Amino acid sequence: MIAFVSGTVASLAPDTAVVEVGGVGMAVQCTPGTLARLRVGRHAKLATSLVVREDSLTLYGFDDEDARQTFELLQTASGVGPRLAQSMLAVHSPDALRAAVSSGDEKALTAVPGIGKKGAQKLLLELRDRLGEPVSGAAAHLPGQGAGAQDGGGWRGQLHSALVGLGYATREAEEAVAAVAPQAEEALAAGAEPPVPQLLRAALQTLNRAR
Repeated sequence: MIAFVSGTVASLAPDTAVVEVGGVGMAVQCTPGTLARLRVGRHAKLATSLVVREDSLTLYGFDDEDARQTFELLQTASGVGPRLAQSMLAVHSPDALRAAVSSGDEKALTAVPGIGKKGAQKLLLELRDRLGEPVSGAAAHLPGQGAGAQDGGGWRGQLHSALVGLGYATREAEEAVAAVAPQAEEALAAGAEPPVPQLLRAALQTLNRAR
């Protein structure tokens, strides 16, 4: 098992970071929140989980060990594969998921693309004794929140790609990006970078209200 990768970020894509480790480029699947804090040419260390299939080896990367362990625990629930587990961590931090499960918050789980009402109810039952209680007061925060985002000119593309990657149609993603644009413009006006993880959360809330 590859527990972590540490090296220079060689390239970034909407859902993947390539980290150079000992002259080898390791492609790591990451959530938008994790990707938002990475920079090409800079050092990064990601906790990782290797998913082995008959026809593929896929490495998933996370900000820390807590997120990695949560990713693996989520997959112990029936019907939850690595992509859905990663989508859950794209919408909620590990502590937010623990808080949702421990309090029976069905709405929090249905905010994740691919999880309906019945699926959320099933997950609440299966995960209740597996995830444990939240460990901090920052349960509502996205992973990577506050860690920095992409440059002001790139937030739209990154956010749009993240939404499409989570399963939304191109038109839905465009409408959601437009809906949160005032928040990004506020940040730019204040001389700050638009916080992509927070914008993603706001965009997902907009899409859920439109259902």
